[in-house]
Amino acid sequence: MSSTFGSLFKISTWGESHGAAVGVTIDGCPPRIPLSAEDINRELSRRRPGQSAIVTPRKEADEAEILSGVLDGLTLGTPIALMVRNRDARSSSYDEMQHTYRPSHADFCYDAKYGIRAWAGGGRASARETIGRVAAGAVAQAVLQALCPGLEVVAWVQQVHHICCPVLPDDVSAEVVESNIVRTADADSAAKMEAAILEARAQGDSLGGVVGCVVRGCPVGLGDPVFDKLEATLAHAMLSIPACKGFEVGSGFSATQFTGSQHNDLFYTEQGRVRTRTNHSGGIQGGISNGEPIHLRLAFKPTATILQKQSTLTDTLEPTVLQGKGRHDPCVLPRAVPIVEAMCRLVLVDHLLRQRAIAH
Repeated sequence: MSSTFGSLFKISTWGESHGAAVGVTIDGCPPRIPLSAEDINRELSRRRPGQSAIVTPRKEADEAEILSGVLDGLTLGTPIALMVRNRDARSSSYDEMQHTYRPSHADFCYDAKYGIRAWAGGGRASARETIGRVAAGAVAQAVLQALCPGLEVVAWVQQVHHICCPVLPDDVSAEVVESNIVRTADADSAAKMEAAILEARAQGDSLGGVVGCVVRGCPVGLGDPVFDKLEATLAHAMLSIPACKGFEVGSGFSATQFTGSQHNDLFYTEQGRVRTRTNHSGGIQGGISNGEPIHLRLAFKPTATILQKQSTLTDTLEPTVLQGKGRHDPCVLPRAVPIVEAMCRLVLVDHLLRQRAIAH
């Protein structure tokens, strides 16, 4: 089972949803980077369950323990091991799922591939696995701050079901995003989205939507053609996030509606720097960052576990009816925002270290 991501800055996540703990091992972090448990826990608190009325009520502190690789607040250059203990697992809520395949979950596919699965909470297929990603993303952020201090990654909920946030990517403020429980970019949209999520929860249903992400201050030259283009590794990272079903860079699928003359980003100089007058490319051309803001969009499906009765099969292929139990998000988007930022930072720091290796 592939649980490792990255080339020079490499992470391996581990642990199951209802096991003793989850975590990550990071190999390739440069030495002498300032890092504390508080840096990691700040990001984990944005991902943790139980933080608002529109997410799962599972109560987990999600505080990371640094087991290795850091001394006196500085990274050593050796592998960093981070662990978060599971303290509020309720496996009994999943007893019925031990032999029943939940619609649109990984249960059947895991059984078919491995012949065994951690059925409580979904095991490795649970979004709880992303704790390791967010913790590693906090370490990546510390590296980016040290090596590329002008770089900023901001993600936000751009759309919930049919409700769209009108704020353009270059105008999104991290402070506004964190000021509302939906994590969208303006207050009016937040109120509408929150109401829609609560209505879906009351009906035992769920909603999907779109997370936007913008990278500002990215240096020119990140990305490694042909097969490790920057957008290719970003796509790999983002589509590995649970429930993510679509990915776009820049104009994305809407580029099909342009002509070449309309879509081309024309070059000019500004204070000695090469710029483009438009940014349909989304900050990446030829698989390499061009210095313009990087614009990403990710589509997330509605949460698969709902509290309505659905027809399904048992692991002996007997027809049955299943009604979801346990504690689940009626919409994954608010908690997906820090995961998207983490995966983006992991890609950027990996490519930054690769580029520095070329330059030196």
